[in-house]
Amino acid sequence: MFISKELKKQNIGEYLLYMWQVEDLIRAYGCDADRLKAEYVPRFTHYTEEQRAELGQWYADLIEMMRREGVMAQGHLQINKNIILLLTDLHNEVLKSPKHPFYSAAYYKALPFIVEIRNKGNKQQAPELENCFDALYGTMLLRLQKKTLSPETLAAMKEITHLISMLSGYYLQEKEGKLEL
Repeated sequence: MFISKELKKQNIGEYLLYMWQVEDLIRAYGCDADRLKAEYVPRFTHYTEEQRAELGQWYADLIEMMRREGVMAQGHLQINKNIILLLTDLHNEVLKSPKHPFYSAAYYKALPFIVEIRNKGNKQQAPELENCFDALYGTMLLRLQKKTLSPETLAAMKEITHLISMLSGYYLQEKEGKLEL
């Protein structure tokens, strides 16, 4: 039913980017659940009234979590940080495994871009994958704003997207008990 539920089942990388977008949407509405319910949720005309009520409650619950965790102005919910940690653990396990040389190759192809992103940003202590998701999210926002991306940025995002896509596939395999390490 909800995009978030489907994305979480199908592609954890896209799910995380979507959830970051939801955090920003909530901030754009001033972290006001009533305002979101009145102005944003009604746009889901293909949902039943009950589904819109459930969606409004989902946003209200997320807003409450953001308040409790102190991320109303910036930052990410712990549930989203936990996904980064989980993916980082999986990333490290897959890298160590001799059964996945293509993943290792994709990582080492993306690594110069990851290092560059880390050096340019203010999150050098963050997990590498968080830097990757920051770059992907930033690129997504630039595209939504119809900004032109440099060939260098496009090349970097191609490699990072490929890496995250592979990792998302391994995540699904692991969830299904089919990942061999």
